[in-house]
Amino acid sequence: MKRKWIAALLAGCMLAALLLTGCSAAETVKRLRFGVAGEGGVYHNFGEQFAALENETSNGTIELRTTAGSAANLRLLTGEYLQLAIAQADLAQDACNQTGIFAEEEDIRGFGAVAALYTEACQVIVRADSDIQSIEDLQGKTVSIGAEESGSEQNALQILSAYGLNDRLVDTINLNYTDAADQLKAGKIDAIVITVGIPSPVVTELAGECGIRLLNVDGTAAQRLLSSYNAYREVTIPAGTYPGQDADVQTVGVKAVLLASDSLPEKQVQQLTELLFSSREALEEQLVKAGCEERKNLPYHKMLLNGELPYTIGGGIGQSRLCMLLLDRAHVGEVQASLWPEQMRKTCKEHNMILL
Repeated sequence: MKRKWIAALLAGCMLAALLLTGCSAAETVKRLRFGVAGEGGVYHNFGEQFAALENETSNGTIELRTTAGSAANLRLLTGEYLQLAIAQADLAQDACNQTGIFAEEEDIRGFGAVAALYTEACQVIVRADSDIQSIEDLQGKTVSIGAEESGSEQNALQILSAYGLNDRLVDTINLNYTDAADQLKAGKIDAIVITVGIPSPVVTELAGECGIRLLNVDGTAAQRLLSSYNAYREVTIPAGTYPGQDADVQTVGVKAVLLASDSLPEKQVQQLTELLFSSREALEEQLVKAGCEERKNLPYHKMLLNGELPYTIGGGIGQSRLCMLLLDRAHVGEVQASLWPEQMRKTCKEHNMILL
């Protein structure tokens, strides 16, 4: 069941990425500190289940570390306090490019992406008995935008700005998931904006206790976000995701990315990647969660489910190297999407290598 739970989160994931630069050739690191943000979020739940699987192997023992979220995880990876972490793709991109909240900081480097795990949906939540029907109605209201320097905070401010709402028009406060839910339930705030995988345990509990309504992030504002920030994707939160939600909700979202320190040995990273992609049950669960069970009848899916094809051809390194060989490419970025520093992109382009 644990393996199936993780597989469900991996629906729509990109197959493994990089970790070719700076990987250590040392022996296996025995203790792996894994930054998973605070309790109540999907990062923490994912970390618990992944650690349970990993700790059954001989590939090192994972120790979970509660952190302030994506930005903190990126800094802690750079400082080598963490060996593994999850972060939003948009913040990881900002860290690599020294933009956004990292614009004034020293280089945030020393890590690479193992895999994109799942899409985190930007969720704008109000009480079901509220008269707030759209994001424009948040003008003059008190809105929790997540913990300070969190991915939720950055996304919330970008969404509000896309609708023409700034800090003079909306009273924004920084609260973590659980505190925000408690204050919305108590009527002390009017709305919550969080970026989290669906369904979120905190939001599910809140919906069961006081009733909620999710607001759409769509139309011109959504297109403005998609064109301004390349990490955003269109997301549909299906009806029934939360108690009392009787209609689909349109919004935007970003990928959650599993990151590893460059200090980890290459072989150990490969083994970690293989743990993510392996089993018939994983594929079946992904199809159910995605509402695509009819795909079981497609030739490729049939062969996987019947054991006629391998579930994995290796970790991210193996897959990338195979693609490079078959396509005659010189840089892993020509076959695998990831977060590349601008200077690397420019240098590669000068040599006719276009990085994804």
